[in-house]
Formats: sequence, structure tokens, C-alpha cells
Amino acid sequence: MNGALSIRNAGKVYDPRGAAVEALRECSLDIPGGDFVAVVGPSGCGKSTLLNAIAGFDRLTAGEIRMDGELLTGPRSMTPPGPDRVVVFQHGALFPWRTVLENVVYGPLRQRRLARDEAERKALQLLRASGGLDAVAAAYPGQLSSGMQRRVEILRALMNEPRVLLLDEPFRAMDTVSKTTMHGHLLDLYALSPRTILFITHDLDEAIYLADTVVVMTTRPGTIKQTAAVGLERPRLPAMRQSQRYLALKRDIAGSVHEEAMKAFERGEREQA
Repeated sequence: MNGALSIRNAGKVYDPRGAAVEALRECSLDIPGGDFVAVVGPSGCGKSTLLNAIAGFDRLTAGEIRMDGELLTGPRSMTPPGPDRVVVFQHGALFPWRTVLENVVYGPLRQRRLARDEAERKALQLLRASGGLDAVAAAYPGQLSSGMQRRVEILRALMNEPRVLLLDEPFRAMDTVSKTTMHGHLLDLYALSPRTILFITHDLDEAIYLADTVVVMTTRPGTIKQTAAVGLERPRLPAMRQSQRYLALKRDIAGSVHEEAMKAFERGEREQA
């Protein structure tokens, strides 16, 4: 399956001629095509820096990232963003002046990849499959709940048929009930349209429940501290959150993240002293 990512000794230094903030150091990770990988770690550990490098928003200063063997970024080159890697950010990015349907078909029409009739037909099929969102196809984003807006954003990303879907804390601002509902919708979409997903989150329950693999990053400069195979069957069911496997995995990952969070806290205190 397309969408395999190979991250080799990735490094990123911001402002190398000034403060030289090292965000990533010798970060290496392999993600098979079609896998759902969640990345967790303390704030400022480089999670979003890694995602931005994969997306083509930022160039590495060391190492390389490849997708299906093709170089995406390294110190001397960077493949610009494209429909093969689509990002959904934590802050909404729907066009408020366009309807739901117009938002979802925007990518394929802008790229001239689909005729309007074909794009609208495909979009309505996706909207219908995502809990009946075709019923609000003519509505504007401001008329929708935050959860419905998130679903539309993910569907808009899937309309581009990306090899890799990059999700940067898309449910962070939601309450627990809304977030749980969105987990179900995302899992349904993943089953409907499997592809590589890299999911950035601070929520360990979210990471374990959704992903095939949970990756823990160290405090800055970020590197890979732990890679944990989730090992839960799909489809995921809420009852799995009470299983021995789930609870043991959560304890293990929580301990690993807590160690890094304490390092970040102590370093912050020393920097202020």
C-alpha cells in the first residue's frame, strides 16, 4: 500500500544563526503504508515540527524523510505540499463563505483532477457515509457544530485521496463527549478509506484507542523514546478501554510520557533561574 514513511536521523534547528533552538535530533521511525500511528509527548517536543516536515511546510536541517522511497525533505531539498499529504489542523480551516459541499469538492476542482459532477457525486457519497452529513451539504460551516465541522474537514482531506493523512490534534478543543463521538467517526472513515495516518495528540486514551502504533517522543530536542504496538483488534469498541491490554499499555505509555514531561518542567525551571 502506498504511503509508507521512512524517517531517518531527522534533525531540525530553528534560527541556526541565532538562538539555535534544536527541535528534533536523530529522529528515526518507519511507518508502513496504511498504518495508523499516534505520536505523543510533552509540549514542545517536536511533534508538530515532525508533521510539518512530512507535509512539506518545513525543511529538515539533518537527516531525511522519504515516502514510498521518494525523498520528501532533507537539508538540501524539500518537496512542497501536495495532495499526496494532506493536513487537518487543530484550528478549523473550512472556508466560511462556501457550503459544506463546496468545501469538500474544493481540492479536486482546484487541482482539475475531477469534473464538477464527478467531484460532487463522490463528495455526497463520502458525506452520506459519515453519519448522514449529506443532509447538511448546502449548509455553511458557521451553521454546523464543531464536531460536524471537524468531520467535514477530514472528508475534504480524504477527497484529495492522499497517501498520508496528517492530523495535528484535530479534537483538542472538544469536550469529552464530542471527542468520543469523533473517535467513532474517524475510525469509520479509516475503515471506509484506509490510508497512512499520522495523528498528533496529547491524549493517551485517544492515541491508544485509535492507533495501531503509539510513538512517544522525548522532550526537546525530540527523538523517538518508545514505539508501542497497540495490538487491539479492529473495529475498535468502547469496551476495549477496560481491557487488560489497554490498561497495561496506558500505564506503560503514561509512565514514559511523564518522565519526559518532568524533564521538560525541570529544564524550564533551570532556564528561568
